[in-house]
Amino acid sequence: MTRKAYLSTLLVLFGVLWIALAIAPLHRSDWLLENVLLLLGVAGLVATSRVFPLSRVSYTTLFVFFCLHTIGAHYTYSEVPYDQAVQSLFGFSIDQLFGWERNNFDRVVHFSYGLLLAYPIREVFLRIASVRGFWGYFLPLDLTMSTSMLYELIEWGAAVGFGGDLGAAFLGSQGDVWDAQKDMALASLGALITMTVTACVNIAYQRDFAREWADSFRIRSNEPLGEVAIARMRSEATP
Repeated sequence: MTRKAYLSTLLVLFGVLWIALAIAPLHRSDWLLENVLLLLGVAGLVATSRVFPLSRVSYTTLFVFFCLHTIGAHYTYSEVPYDQAVQSLFGFSIDQLFGWERNNFDRVVHFSYGLLLAYPIREVFLRIASVRGFWGYFLPLDLTMSTSMLYELIEWGAAVGFGGDLGAAFLGSQGDVWDAQKDMALASLGALITMTVTACVNIAYQRDFAREWADSFRIRSNEPLGEVAIARMRSEATP
């Protein structure tokens, strides 16, 4: 199967799931808010699939994350009946197994955000910014952490702006004062795991891994920036 056919298959499967869960969501207003960034992301991937096609690995991880988010949007994250579903299918309780006292679907998705999106972000950095070595692992981790923080700020702003039940449903803190910090920590942990696994694979198969890693710390220019660079630009701009 070609990459194009594979992407089309994932897109169709996601479309079927999205349409099914768009029917009678638990809270329509919250569903609309949750789907804004999702639809923008899917549209962006489709629009750039020809000029900047990603790997099947990246498309697959993005597909899984989008599916998880679609489920969360249908029920609202704090009310996804994952425990009831597992009990019906397998006869045991995940909440009891792990000692959870709250609905932790949102925690799982925040962890999945780092775990599943760090690799596509790394692919973008490698192919556009041409980063190598240490920076090819650190920058995807850093961007995952910063975008996780940005999303928490968006949640905060939306909760304050809309207020009431809609704001509380979108925020989904379930009374935990450290909810935002825990969500960011889990996203960071997920990204760290993905970058660690990626590094281990490259150590095993990339012959010049150590040289490339060392070269990524090589100083490219001995000239300081800041006021030195400004002075140079001013002198060059002076006729």
